[in-house]
Amino acid sequence: MKKILLFVISSLLFLGSQPLSAQKQKTEAAYEVIERVSGQSGLPVKFSLKPNKEKEEGSTYFQYKVDKGTLMVEGSSPVALCRGFYDFIKSNRSGIYSWSGNNVRFPEELKESPLKRVVSPFENHFMCNVVVYGYSMPYWDWARWEKEIDWMALHGIDMPLALVGYEAILARVWKKMGLTDDEINHYFVGPAHLPWMRMGNISGIDGPLNEDWHRQQIALQHKILKRMKELGMKPICPGFPGFIPEAFKRIYPDLEIIQTHWGGAFCNWMISPEEPLFSQIGTAFIREWEKEFGANEHYLVDSFNEMDIPFPAKGSKERYELLASYGDKVYQSIRKGNPNAVWTMQGWMFGYQRDIWDYETLGALVSKVPDNKMLLLDLAVDYNKHFWKSEVNWEFYKGFYNKPWVYSVIPNMGGKTGMTGVLDFYANGHLEALSSPNKGRLVAHGMAPEGIENNEVIYELLSDAGWSDKEINIHEWLKEYSYNRYGGYPTAVRKCWDALLESVYGTFTDHPRYNWQLRPGTVRNGSINISESFFKALESFVSASGQLKDNPLYLADLSEFTALYLGGKAELLVKAIDWQYEIGDTVRAAKFEKDFEYILKGMDVLLSAHPTLRLERWIDFAHKQAATPEQHKQYERNAKRIVTIWGPPVDDYSARVWSGLIRDYYLPRWKHYFASRKTEVRFDFAKWEKAWVEESKGCSPQTPPIDIVNTARSLVDYTAFITPALIPNEEKGQLGSWTVGAGKTETLSFQVPANWLEKLSAIRIEKKAGKGTVVCSRLTLVMDGNVLVDEAAGNVLNNEKRRAVYPVTLSGDIRGNNGVELHLQIENTGQEAISGQVLLLD
Repeated sequence: MKKILLFVISSLLFLGSQPLSAQKQKTEAAYEVIERVSGQSGLPVKFSLKPNKEKEEGSTYFQYKVDKGTLMVEGSSPVALCRGFYDFIKSNRSGIYSWSGNNVRFPEELKESPLKRVVSPFENHFMCNVVVYGYSMPYWDWARWEKEIDWMALHGIDMPLALVGYEAILARVWKKMGLTDDEINHYFVGPAHLPWMRMGNISGIDGPLNEDWHRQQIALQHKILKRMKELGMKPICPGFPGFIPEAFKRIYPDLEIIQTHWGGAFCNWMISPEEPLFSQIGTAFIREWEKEFGANEHYLVDSFNEMDIPFPAKGSKERYELLASYGDKVYQSIRKGNPNAVWTMQGWMFGYQRDIWDYETLGALVSKVPDNKMLLLDLAVDYNKHFWKSEVNWEFYKGFYNKPWVYSVIPNMGGKTGMTGVLDFYANGHLEALSSPNKGRLVAHGMAPEGIENNEVIYELLSDAGWSDKEINIHEWLKEYSYNRYGGYPTAVRKCWDALLESVYGTFTDHPRYNWQLRPGTVRNGSINISESFFKALESFVSASGQLKDNPLYLADLSEFTALYLGGKAELLVKAIDWQYEIGDTVRAAKFEKDFEYILKGMDVLLSAHPTLRLERWIDFAHKQAATPEQHKQYERNAKRIVTIWGPPVDDYSARVWSGLIRDYYLPRWKHYFASRKTEVRFDFAKWEKAWVEESKGCSPQTPPIDIVNTARSLVDYTAFITPALIPNEEKGQLGSWTVGAGKTETLSFQVPANWLEKLSAIRIEKKAGKGTVVCSRLTLVMDGNVLVDEAAGNVLNNEKRRAVYPVTLSGDIRGNNGVELHLQIENTGQEAISGQVLLLD
């Protein structure tokens, strides 16, 4: 049946602009997508591919109708055909295709329907962030990649990043130039950290790589690119941005390379495009890439990720001349490898580092690149609007100098699981760009999450928004989403969404983490909006279980949503425990500690039944890529590092609410902290964390719940006593609590929310409990490895003077991203432990 149907389909394609065989291959590729996602063959579906030669407005479209029992889908590309099929499925409330599950059901009976035509306001639809290859994809096999490409096709994504195999090609080029295998592979980092090595931020973490890795990555990328191109996608492949091993100095003693620094603890080495070797490597890389994988159109080259630029001061003629020359050299190195190639560049720095990248600076960089040979990815419109609260980039840069550009958002940092994001903005924010006089050559809509398999509602919404030029009513959209995901829309689910729109999905934070996901004692308040509406929303979702308990996707969301609910309760409990220690009630603190342990264990059990939110799954991916016992250990170590301490310094950046991670990492860490408060002996967290990453094997055993619904309900009921009332007199700006044992001097560290920097005026240290005197002898504030404040002062706190205030003056354009830390040195000269707290003042 399938072959007959495909013959009929291909016979309709004589109007297309490509040869019949090429048209047939692309249509077959689209049909195979819908076979895989529906689990059926021989579907009564006819695809008609009618691409437009000219990239004119309205050229990206699909349309469909049901005629005589057959779904007739026409589209401008294979991806448009897949998107048209998926639109039909969702419009008929017949399911959804998501990372946590697939319930797409092709209707048993097709009713006649009129033509529906959807024209995208964008020529292309972009997906991925460079670092998603570290936070989500580093160890994926082809089976997982095939599902992802199917997801992209159904969601209308036709311009994905495709970066697999970069190091393998780079190694070939460098080896031909005289570097040894050891020099090359010991420069490379572990697979999960490769994105930051590619951008010049790091070197030396969890390496080396080896020929086994390179060989399987080449084979994998062949499959990825073949499938993407069969579907008519335009993959953005890697180019050479200028970062090299220091070992190149052995071959070129007079070569001028610059050591780059990032976050205070990491470095790499950069060769300037002004050096002839830059062009030599860049051109050789493109040629070697295309020799292996065939011709490609878009190449990604980013040389300044979160780094200063080594150019003269703003306003100087030398600065702009050097930048123009720099941009020209980068482009020419690509052009010589492929005259038709387009230099693609990420635009995170456009908003994040405007103190460096003003209008004239970026303009100079791109000035000598032909307009049609550059694509700028405006990655983070949501950050402009809701975090930095700055002018959007297309206005600031006045349409990006007539260069084609992509409207995009970053709805996730680090693969964090916590809920955040203004859904109404994600639905309609792009309409502002479309209507702007400064929209310039806006050619694509996109999403650039650092990590996926989280907050799935956001990505479903964004993919719909990219095919719409009209305002989306978020309430109506959530109704249809619920019908497709859960098979129904009971009142309790409606109330859940309404309340989430008032809390986590009506607000935006760049790093949504609970306080218990950060090193104990370093932070008081997490950054997730756990308001009363948040708790009411998720309680309402749990209450819908009687009606929806037989739906697998509802059960998946029930385990996740309940875990996030319990995470909010655990955050309140951490603060309540600290409060009890501050006032000296250790008995009640011990009771709350047992409650905390019970809640985290319950979260872990619930999530052990989730399709994706499990550390075991993550480690299994890493193990499957290993060809030797040593690689097995190395890849597990690397996989654990990226989701916990990240690098040598502790960071907790990725903050996953995952089964396995909760029971084996977060909870034991807190139990050590609680024990240290009782014994007054400070626990060495850094040593323990490093040992867990580098020496522990796999995960401890866990048994999924037999009944997810009853488990979720009982845990929600158990936590009813946990309310903000357990933390009386909580003040704005409370950062954390501290305890210093008798006769001891401690250096205490606290994590400062980055959004406090612009309003921070002072830091207050308070003594709360214990007899005697403490001396606050040093205060240091550090942002992304850079020292902002370093003050030595002998402030004495005792029963008469219980507070010390440190005024803080910071420059107005300061902006933290990866981490802001406060370090306090406190000496206890008394005969018993003394406790207190730290507050930020605006």
